[in-house]
Amino acid sequence: MRLFIFAVLSALALSGPAFAHGTNKGAIEIIHPHINEPFAGAKTAAGYMSIANEGAQADRLIGVETDAAKATSLHMTEHGSDGVARMKPVAALDIPGGETVVLEPGGLHVMLMGLTATLKEGDMVPAVLIFEHTGRIEIEFSVDPADGVDHSKMHHTTPSN
Repeated sequence: MRLFIFAVLSALALSGPAFAHGTNKGAIEIIHPHINEPFAGAKTAAGYMSIANEGAQADRLIGVETDAAKATSLHMTEHGSDGVARMKPVAALDIPGGETVVLEPGGLHVMLMGLTATLKEGDMVPAVLIFEHTGRIEIEFSVDPADGVDHSKMHHTTPSN
C-alpha cells in the first residue's frame, strides 16, 4: 500500500505545483482534491481526491459541506446492464487504517448538486470533509481541466435519510 501512496504522490509532484495540493489532520491526509471543470451552465459537478489514513484506527468520511453547491453527497458510479452509468448514494466512506481510498471518475466521488456559481479551470472551491473520528477538515478543490464528462446527463439519486 505504501508503494501505491508513493506512486500517487510522485505522479502529483511531477504534474506540477498547480496540481499537487492537499492537507492533513492527524492521521488523515487529503491528496489533490479536485473537480474537473464542468461544461458551461452545468448544475452538477463531481469532486475527486485520495484519502490516506496513516493511523491504525479506521475512520469514516460521513459528510461534505461547501457553499459551491446546494447539496453534496458521496456517490458511487455503477454501470447497469443497459450500459447507462448511474450514481448511487453512499451514506459514508470507510477509510481503513494504513490504507488509501481513491475517489476518481467512474468510481467513488463527491457529488455537488445545484452549483451556486460557474466553476472555471483554476478556481479553488472551499469545502469541509467531515470524518467520524478526525472531525472536520477544511480543503480546497482545485478546478482542473475538463475531462469531457457531462455529469448532468447521468442518472442521480438522492440519499434517503
